[in-house]
Amino acid sequence: MSVRSLSATLALSATLLGAGASAALASPAFATRPSTYELPGDAGGSKFEGIGYDARTSNFYVSETTGGEIHRGRLRAGDAIEWLKGDGTDGRWTARGVNVDSEGRVYVAGGPNGIDHQGAPDLWVYDRDGDLLAALRTGVPNAFLNDVIIGPDGAAYFTNSNAPQIFRVAEQNGDWTVTTWADATGTIATTTGFNLGGIVLSPDRRALIVAQGNVGKLWRFDLRTAAATEVNTGGADLVNADGLVQQGDSLWVVRNFSRVLSTLELSEDGRTARLVSATPTAQDRVLTTAKLAQGRLLLVDSKFDEPTAVPPYQVITLDPRR
Repeated sequence: MSVRSLSATLALSATLLGAGASAALASPAFATRPSTYELPGDAGGSKFEGIGYDARTSNFYVSETTGGEIHRGRLRAGDAIEWLKGDGTDGRWTARGVNVDSEGRVYVAGGPNGIDHQGAPDLWVYDRDGDLLAALRTGVPNAFLNDVIIGPDGAAYFTNSNAPQIFRVAEQNGDWTVTTWADATGTIATTTGFNLGGIVLSPDRRALIVAQGNVGKLWRFDLRTAAATEVNTGGADLVNADGLVQQGDSLWVVRNFSRVLSTLELSEDGRTARLVSATPTAQDRVLTTAKLAQGRLLLVDSKFDEPTAVPPYQVITLDPRR
């Protein structure tokens, strides 16, 4: 295809998708980025959950629940590779949420790793080269570490799906510590299923916004006091809320088994949220967590709906425009 024909095609596509997409579609990066990314898997079937994104390198990281492997891909390449081995490597047999800080350090939440394997770590921190920096236990019985966000202070905050707790992981002079930063027992009722999960910052960066998927609620944790209050969502249906993505006043909620991507408008302080749209996602996928990367949402197809998962194993992309 000639340059003139390619330009005409892109211009037509931009018209069909809306004027706001024109600049993105015209860029070489948009034209060369795959719409799906293939993940490696095990012969007996693999399932996946978390995703982290390093904006400085354009690398993304995906966790495998069946074995604890961590896979790494690049935005312009269609295939990811196994970056960290699982099956007991560094005491990791499973993995859930993933995030990356400004130094390229990769934080991995272990889900039930420390429950199912007595004495095993609940979380890990790796440098950009894959070298282990820390493997830590929370010291809290029955802790299920679900997801993780990097706070304005540079520390990492992990949610506990088995209790209304948030753990803080920080490094000082090469020493890593984990503390129970918030315990909202008495404010947040723990019920059957997955409780605290997805976690992001409020637009003003003064609070953490956390999903409680089993009851469809959002909670605000004040970063100064660690106090928890319920976010007023106006009664929006957020049952099965899993991964959260925040940019400005936009909050995207990935509702796994509901197969819906909900978009909310979040107040600056994160105390209120208004439902903007609830968009059905593919019925043959159970999407869990997501990250925003160069204007697109990267979402993990978990395979949680398959008794024995079969390929293809994929990260898919969606346009997050409201």
